[in-house]
Amino acid sequence: MSLTITIELGDADLQHFIDGMKKAQEETKHLTAQQVTDAARKLLADSSNVQVPHFIAERLAKLDAMIAMVHDAGWALPEDDKSRVLSALTYFADPKDVIPDTVPVLGFLDDAIMIELCVRELKHELDAYDDFCDFRNAEAARLGVDPASHEVQRAQWLEGRREELQDRMRRRRRDSYSGSGGAWKPALFKFG
Repeated sequence: MSLTITIELGDADLQHFIDGMKKAQEETKHLTAQQVTDAARKLLADSSNVQVPHFIAERLAKLDAMIAMVHDAGWALPEDDKSRVLSALTYFADPKDVIPDTVPVLGFLDDAIMIELCVRELKHELDAYDDFCDFRNAEAARLGVDPASHEVQRAQWLEGRREELQDRMRRRRRDSYSGSGGAWKPALFKFG
């Protein structure tokens, strides 16, 4: 049996988490990027040692992608984007979060909510990073090498995306011309 529970966070609720994030950012501003991501990794390790509800575990799993994108040399996150991700991760580096993680069942609830808010804030960065990781894995599979040791750079991924978009454009153009029953052929752009 499963049960669907919807939690609606109003403006005051969201402000509570925004204030918590600002407090965490202030209290952890002396930490290095490595220390921030190490603290987030510790949260993941701590959560794996206890049984947490599935909806919390799902959100904690998303934290791993945020940590990975900061240190992935191939992804080479630009400094502005890296700062945004690290800023989001500082909440998990503050040992005084809203609900202490030692509280059974609920200890990771505030972390799960904050992760959800961070994932929404960083949606585009996370989607692009997921796409990059898929590209790197596909390239490694194509070459028959281990994805962990295959060095793919962001520029290669961007070039692959550019080629993919150009192929899609050409295919759509070809399909639209052939779908017209051959009655209309492009004449405006003929060369020679």
